Amino acid sequence: MSEFRQKCIGKTNLIGSFAAIPHPVAVEVMASSGLDFLCIDWEHAQISRDMIEAMVRAADVHRVPAMVRVPGHAPEAIQAALDSGAQGVLVPRVSTAAQAEMAVRASRYPPLGERGVGPGRAAGYGYRIPEYLAAANERIIVAIQVETAEGLANIEAIAAVDGVDLIFVGPGDLSVSIDAVGPAGAEKLSQAIRTIIAATVAQGRTAGIFCASPQNVGRWAAMGASFFMLASDTMFLGAGAAANATAARAELD
Repeated sequence: MSEFRQKCIGKTNLIGSFAAIPHPVAVEVMASSGLDFLCIDWEHAQISRDMIEAMVRAADVHRVPAMVRVPGHAPEAIQAALDSGAQGVLVPRVSTAAQAEMAVRASRYPPLGERGVGPGRAAGYGYRIPEYLAAANERIIVAIQVETAEGLANIEAIAAVDGVDLIFVGPGDLSVSIDAVGPAGAEKLSQAIRTIIAATVAQGRTAGIFCASPQNVGRWAAMGASFFMLASDTMFLGAGAAANATAARAELD
């Protein structure tokens, strides 16, 4: 078992961030920041399939584990991400136990799943296939993202699916799906998140959540979450530039 997966399923507190800038340099900068892991955001960022591999390679240079949030449930996308050498996948918009089971099957080699064998980077481009096959099922993290009203309603069944390592809450999409946007819906959203985390922990899974700011980490840790996705490279870039521009103008006053 990889150290990253061992820490994840062992509920060690881990803090990572999304990598959305499609360039290895951005990954190297983020990897040098002290984060525990990175998650390349293939779902929402304009990242090509070949760039996924280059970004995973850049994270590997700094020995920072890299996952990939894939663009949907398609087994082909899951396999492409894992063949690049990613140490796990985050599968978005999982709303039923059947979808969670499909994510597990696509991520694991037989007999635990249906992932196809190929000569990708993860397997040494074909030179280390036997070694990779022997270890991959124990090393790969299967994380699913619950972010819909249907997923909330089915959370107990989803959390019970064998092979799921981590259930990750997407507060943004969840707030829209359950009509809990803005200050008026804050308590409704908070209760929904607590429900997801509680069901996840009750099944022995690891609970994770996206946090736009570090101030939210302690709050969800107290509820049982231990895997935190802190903002993204683009959010950090914008916030840092804005803060320094404001500070520079203050020096001119």
